[in-house]
Formats: sequence, structure tokens, C-alpha cells
Amino acid sequence: MQNRHVIREKRRKKIRRRRIFAFIVLPILTLILAVGGYAGYLYYTASDVLKDSYDGSTAKERPVNPADDNVSVLFMGVDDSDVRNSGKGSRTDALLLATFNDDDKSVKLLSIPRDSYVYIPGKDRYSKITHAHAYGGVEYTIDTVENLLKVPVDYYVKMNFNAFVEVVDALGGVTVDVPYTFTEQDSTDKAGAITIEEGKQTLDGEEALAFARTRKKDSDIERGKRQQQLIQAIVEKASSASSITKYANVIQGIGHNMKTNMTFSEMKGFTHYVMASNLRIETLNLKGSDSYINGTYYYQLDEAALASTIEELQVHMDVKKTAESSTDASATGDYAGEQ
Repeated sequence: MQNRHVIREKRRKKIRRRRIFAFIVLPILTLILAVGGYAGYLYYTASDVLKDSYDGSTAKERPVNPADDNVSVLFMGVDDSDVRNSGKGSRTDALLLATFNDDDKSVKLLSIPRDSYVYIPGKDRYSKITHAHAYGGVEYTIDTVENLLKVPVDYYVKMNFNAFVEVVDALGGVTVDVPYTFTEQDSTDKAGAITIEEGKQTLDGEEALAFARTRKKDSDIERGKRQQQLIQAIVEKASSASSITKYANVIQGIGHNMKTNMTFSEMKGFTHYVMASNLRIETLNLKGSDSYINGTYYYQLDEAALASTIEELQVHMDVKKTAESSTDASATGDYAGEQ
């Protein structure tokens, strides 16, 4: 039978890793809450770096504060880099909506498949959700997600390829189990630049990006699983004591490749989630099936499962629809809080 010390130690590690995962979701918090005098240095480093990351052109519509209210954050990973520099023309390779419930200190993380067939209000047409950003940047993406899920998007965080590469490199690489040998382009779009052999190994930033992006031998669903594996690997590496001194470099890597409508003060409002001993994080996925429309592949969302997910998110955020029904394709997604 395990003694109390061992049990407490396992519980402490579990809570620490759960918190670090929350930090990955809100990366800057990872670096503010480090221990000792180093925390002050990180605090001011983050504050300074994030000044250039703030974008007030996409303001939130609801008067909310993460320190007191239920809020949501849309995380966008875009297929952009110094070489591509496509701005609004870039697509979202990854979309993740996080909803935060202030009462029970819980977080729900919903992954939205990039090829999901959805209505894009800004273009008044149906297409893959990844195209919303290419059509109209952050604004179109937020409108599309709000229309799809019938909950407000209060904040957004957008990162490009460079952020991912620099964060992994700043941590000294991550260890993953590669399911098969493959060759992929790098962040500069150089074809065949990276070859990764099958097996468990440590990947640097460029290799980790290739691992996250490739789908030549499987599918979007399997790519999503690899991305989850990478997140877990980053969690493990970030939670190790040896990584604490690398956090300043992580901040730099994130800050120079990120845009958000969150002020530094609002980011600090999330700290009570990270510090909560009862923090609960639940991952959600949108069920669907492969579909071809006019010869083009789409991920067709299951309507019943989508309706259930919508209700779950609305309950979690304590919001309700005040206008259109969920079957109205031209819905704008206006909501009122029930707080």
C-alpha cells in the first residue's frame, strides 16, 4: 500500500501537469506564475513583449472580465510564416474554443476540425471553416464560430508557424512516438526538407511542426491525434524543473508571433483558474463523417451531436440565444448572459 507521502506526491504532480496544460492554453500565464524572484522578471518580460501582440481592432462585444465572468477564448493556429506572409489570406490549420466557468473553475476545450462544412456569414456561403480566415481574417473566423456554436467568442489568440517552432526549440525539443517514417516540408515551405523516422524520439521545433502538419499517410482525424500527442509532450516538458529557466525564451517566441484582443491585465484575470486546486479541464470534439460535395472533401458535422455540444457550451457559459434559431443559416449569434 502506498504511503501518504507517495500519494500526495502523485497528486501534486497531477495537479501541476493539469495547471501546466492550462498554461499551454493561455501560454503567457505559464511564464508569469513561475516561482521565486524569477517570476518578477518573467512578469515584466511578458508585459513588455505582449504590447506588440495586442490588437484592439477586434474588440469583444460583451463587457466581460476573465477575473469575474464566464468567458470564451478562440485559439487559432494559422498556416502563416515569415515566408508565406499571407496575412488574412492564410487559413486556420487549428481551431480550439475554450470556455471558462468562473463558478466551478472549469474549462471546456472544443477542437473544431479544419475541414468542417459550415456556413460563413461574411461570405454568405458554405465552405470549410479553415477558409473563413482566408476570406476575412479574425473577424470572419469569429463570426463563423459564433454562428456554428451559438455562443459568444469573447477573446481570440492567433499564432503562426513561427510561434510553434520557437516554443518547442525554447523548451529544448519534445519527445513523441512517431507512428511511421515520413518526409515533409519545413516552415519555409521547402519540399522534402524534413525526414522523420518511425519510433520514439526527441523532435526540434521544425520537426515537431512537420509531425503536427503531415497527413500524407493518414487523415485529418489522425493529424488531430498527433497534435494532441504534441500538446501532451509540451506539457510534460514544460512541467519539468529544467524548463523553468527557459520560460523567458518561450515568452519571446510566443509574443513575436501572436495577435490577441486580450490586454495583459485581462490575461492576468485567468490566474485564478490556474491556481485553483479544483480546476477541471474537459476536452470535447465535434463528431462527423467524411463527405464529398462537387468533388471536394469536407468533414460533415453530425447535426444531433452538434446540437448537444452547443447546449453543453451554452450551459457552461451560462448564456442563451436571444434571436435566431440554430437552423437559420444567416444567424448572427447574439447572446445575453444569465449571470
